[in-house]
Parts: sequence; C-alpha cells; structure tokens
Amino acid sequence: MQKTTRRGFLKATSVATAGLAAAGAPAIVRAQQPIRWRCQSMWSSAELTYKAFVDFCDRVKANTGGRLVIEPFAAGAVTGVFETLDAVTAGVLQAQSSWPGYFSGKDAGLAVISDFVFGYQHPHQAEAWFYYRGGLDMLRQAYARYNAYPVGVSWWGVESIVSKKPIPTMADVKGIKFRSPQGMTAEILTKLGASIVVLPGGEVFSALDKGVVDGADWATPSMNQRMGFFDVAKYSVKLYHSMPVQEFTVNMDAWKKLPDELKAILQSTTREWTWDQVQRVAVDDVRAQKEFAAKGVKQIVWSDAEMDRIRTLAHKTWEDWSKKTPLAKQAYDSQLAWLKDLGVIA
Repeated sequence: MQKTTRRGFLKATSVATAGLAAAGAPAIVRAQQPIRWRCQSMWSSAELTYKAFVDFCDRVKANTGGRLVIEPFAAGAVTGVFETLDAVTAGVLQAQSSWPGYFSGKDAGLAVISDFVFGYQHPHQAEAWFYYRGGLDMLRQAYARYNAYPVGVSWWGVESIVSKKPIPTMADVKGIKFRSPQGMTAEILTKLGASIVVLPGGEVFSALDKGVVDGADWATPSMNQRMGFFDVAKYSVKLYHSMPVQEFTVNMDAWKKLPDELKAILQSTTREWTWDQVQRVAVDDVRAQKEFAAKGVKQIVWSDAEMDRIRTLAHKTWEDWSKKTPLAKQAYDSQLAWLKDLGVIA
C-alpha cells in the first residue's frame, strides 16, 4: 500500500482546490455582473432637475456597490417625452422619470394624481399624501396595467407664472393669453377669462417675445429664468397653482428580477432624491429671486384671501374631473380629505 506523506497530501489538496476555484470562476464572474437599466428623464440636459436625476443614478450605483447601474438619458434622447411609458411597457427602456399627467390620455385619473392644481402649498404636503395617504399605491395600481412599477416620487417645487402684465388677483387674469398645458390648470384659467395657447416649452420664449402669449405657466422662478423668459416678461406671479409630481418608474419585469436588498436600496435612494431635487431647486430659486430686482422683474404673491377664492373655483373643476374615471374619483376624494385635514381648504 502506498504511503501518504504530509507533503504529498498538501500538494494534492492544493491541486484539487485550484481545480475547484477554476471551475467556479465563471459563476463568480457572472454573479458580479451589474444589472443595467436605461432610463429617460423628462428634462433636457441643461436643466438643474436633470443634473439632480443624474446624481440620483450615481448614488444608486454607489449605494448598491455597483450591482445596479442606471444609465440616464435626457428628454427625447431615446423616445418622445409622451412615449416613455409605452417604451417602459415594451422594455425598450427599463425605467422612466416623468410626469404622470403626460399619460392622462390613458386615464384622466393620472392628471388628478399628478397635479392637484391650486391645492398644495409645499412639496411635503403632497409627499405625505403619496407615502402615507395612499397616493403612491393609486399610481402603482394605475401603472400596473402598463407593466410598470413606480418606485417613488419627487417634485421640483411650487411653480410660478411668468407674465408681461401684473396679475395680483383673479380679476386680472381676464383677457390674458396664457401658454398652459391642457388639463385642470388650463380649464380654471379659461373660467377666469384667459385665452389658452398650448405650446411646447421650447416655443414659449419666442411666443412671449412676439406677443403670441402674454404669460406662461412653466416652472419655478429659477427654471423660468434659465429659459430666458424674464428677458421679455417682467412679472413672476406665485399663486400656488401647480406643483407637479415627478415619478421614477421601472419596467415591472425588471423590478421583479431585482433581489430584495436592491429593491430596498433603490426605494431609499429614491426618497433621498426627492428632497435633494426639491432643495436644490429651492436654493436656486432664492438665487434667481435675489437677481430679479436688478433685472427689473417684479414678484407678485397672491394673498391668502385670493387663494381661498380661486380654490373655491378650482374645487368645481376637481369635482368635474373626478367624474371621468374611477381612478380620478379615488384620487379626488383622497386628496380633498387630506387638504381638509391640513386646513388648506374648509
């Protein structure tokens, strides 16, 4: 019988271990391959909000140790802004960061969920409704029909109106030609006697400059400034009319394939993005507003009494939209109750 020496045993063990390591190497390499998603934003690459989203994607990569990599694309880079949900459904994109109101043609309730106009006064009020009063669950149920899963939501702040004329009260809206997206805001402004012109954002400056419109419903003061609007329109009017939500949504199949720990990391990182974006835009708004006086721009903020009056008018429009679909009714009832609890409306 062959005698086994200690040296021989160690040598044999070393060879066997090396063989097992080599055999297992491909499996280890496969396990380390990152999950890669492509995501299109609703913003152009020049916007601060797009930069905030790029930073969110970078944090996802860092927080997951490189296991999940989201490649961001600016608006229109892969598909049209209004087609991203269809692209996520089909798996052409694995994710989108968009405004649900763009897809209200699929269900009017998405407009009611995404911007309860003339209602909220601050993003934290809307965020509380989404996360603790059922709003996010409603959005998830609506998007489930399109094989999509909203991970979380964010905002860029309370929007203001750019105008060539002072608009301190409801009565002053009459006769003004506004650029506004279709929907509840446009309906309410029309009831006040305004004329609505629907234009893409890229055409607003020219329309203001040439007198096609007198005012524009676009975004916050700093975002309006970046578009150059205040070069031709010298009034910035805050009337708490619009505070749209921005969602981060992924393809349902892609979501289900994520390990639970990556799902948890992605959800928490999305919550971090929420306030990173809100606060960065708010800081930039302060910068812009400090520059307004030197550039001849006057700021107008509607009084509480005037806001109460226009919310009374808005309430009828909310109610009208609530009759369009079951989702619209659900979102209307829930947000109306929350605004009453907040004391925003009686």
